[in-house]
Amino acid sequence: MHIGLIGGIGPAATVVYYQRLVAAMAARGNRLELTIVQADIHELIRNTLADRKLEQAETYARLIDRLQAAGADCAAITSLGGHFCFAETVARSSLPLVSALAPLDEAFAAEGLGTVGLLGTRVVMQTRLYGQLVKTRAVALDSETDTLGQLYQEMAVAGVCDTATRARFLDAGRRMVTDLGAKAVVLAGTDLNLAFGGQNPGYRVIDALDVHVALLADLASGSRTLDALGSRP
Repeated sequence: MHIGLIGGIGPAATVVYYQRLVAAMAARGNRLELTIVQADIHELIRNTLADRKLEQAETYARLIDRLQAAGADCAAITSLGGHFCFAETVARSSLPLVSALAPLDEAFAAEGLGTVGLLGTRVVMQTRLYGQLVKTRAVALDSETDTLGQLYQEMAVAGVCDTATRARFLDAGRRMVTDLGAKAVVLAGTDLNLAFGGQNPGYRVIDALDVHVALLADLASGSRTLDALGSRP
């Protein structure tokens, strides 16, 4: 299956999606068919902060049309924060849209994780992943979501993480474990690998990007189907 990615939100996340998809397909012994289109991270930030779901969905729909024209069989958004208008995008999409959020609840439940801590955009943390987790309890540092969300936004736009920002995210994760009872900290922002990559924070970390990539690799290799996911438009 030919996978289409909406990238650029942010650029670092797009690179990681590409690298991990290539690795996952190589491990399966399959060839990857992939097309990436470029979204505008600044437009996404403006629309997310203003809750302009329809405007962002229209932008996604135009990009998905380009993916369809390139031969893609499905599309995916390479940003969990960018899923804030997922339902609106599905309604306008010319291709099946593969959610990064839907597989997370099942993955957490399968591991018996009763409580997870969330790091990501302000909206992702405040809405507890848009209310998509029904089998697992999600927690966040509610008094700090604005500050942490701003740090995340700045890191995603820059595509790099400085030492102070890394320390802030690692500490936030630690406090969700020690103070809020999280059994694992979920990197619910695809650019958080910039902060957590190569680190050993002393607690369980789950990168939501890996769950999404595994699903896309299953689709690309033919081991799962869009019909089985219920992802047909």
